[in-house]
Amino acid sequence: MDPDAVAKAFVDHYYSMFDSNRAGLASLYEDGSMLTFEGQKIQGSQNIVAKLTSLPFQQCQHSITTVDCQPSGPAGGMLVFVSGNLQLAGEQHALKFSQVMFHLMPTPTGSFYVFNDIFRLNYA
Repeated sequence: MDPDAVAKAFVDHYYSMFDSNRAGLASLYEDGSMLTFEGQKIQGSQNIVAKLTSLPFQQCQHSITTVDCQPSGPAGGMLVFVSGNLQLAGEQHALKFSQVMFHLMPTPTGSFYVFNDIFRLNYA
């Protein structure tokens, strides 16, 4: 398993789903998962998806600039850091963001779920 390839595939899948069907992200989180979104801590798959689907915009497009990953712990987890741009429908300028997007943990079926997720817009 190439961690960089897994991270890239996961990032592509996550943001494609976020941009087209945010409710579908529920399958990528579990009850013990935690999201910190702009400083607000949210725990559990249902609560995380409720937060993401209640954001004040319906359409957006993520453009990924960097994806960095490291193996994490003996259980086969991975830390993934993502930076990029977020273009909101009707807005002229894209927003820059960073996401220690994922502390990914393996599942018994060989896939991964998001255990920890931290998202921040970068204001400069």
